[in-house]
Amino acid sequence: MFAELSGALVRDFDVISFLYTLTEYWVDLLDVAAAGVLLGTPHGQVVDVAASDGRTRDLELSGVEWDEGPCHDCYYTRAPICDVRLDTEAADRRWPRFAPRARQLGFISLVAAPLPWRGRVIGALNLFRDRSGALDGSQLRLAQALANIATLGIVQQRAVYEHSKVFTHIRDAVDSRVVIEQAKGYLAQRHRTSLNRAFDKMSVHALRYGFELADVARQVLDGSAVLALEDPEH
Repeated sequence: MFAELSGALVRDFDVISFLYTLTEYWVDLLDVAAAGVLLGTPHGQVVDVAASDGRTRDLELSGVEWDEGPCHDCYYTRAPICDVRLDTEAADRRWPRFAPRARQLGFISLVAAPLPWRGRVIGALNLFRDRSGALDGSQLRLAQALANIATLGIVQQRAVYEHSKVFTHIRDAVDSRVVIEQAKGYLAQRHRTSLNRAFDKMSVHALRYGFELADVARQVLDGSAVLALEDPEH
């Protein structure tokens, strides 16, 4: 199991499918009836991303809509919620809509744990049980190990996305620079002037008409900006 999950971390993978797989492992390996994962957004909200079955997904979605529930609290307080009974008045006061709905679905108790990363919490895990009683220490340690793998998968996916954005910006900058250099050379040869003078002409034109410099360079190369650039005022 760990070999399969760690292998996924070094290949291209869909993080949502990865988390669904983890929720199934939590149910198979731990004494729990269901599992779910919520993630935080850059705007500080939580969204449901994975659940081990349909009833749990519906419950998690309802919790997000109601702005309550153990995963919600766990994410915002950054503190675990250990073996809480859902069939108590305290649970109904704490989660007036979530707790009754969870009982209707057959859940009696739960464990919730934050997914921490370098001083921040990026999400939370819910483990639902259909009977009372605490998970033993070995089960809690295994749950935490799987939660750590979930965190690594989420962070890796975000890092890949951020790297992709940076790479795209770098590639666009390089492409733009190539186009600008080509346009400079074209103008310098056409007008028998220096490369610096050709660059100045494009810069003034871009500033005057509100264009990006790379767009002006493309206009020069396709012929649409040549007459404007030949204007004596430039």
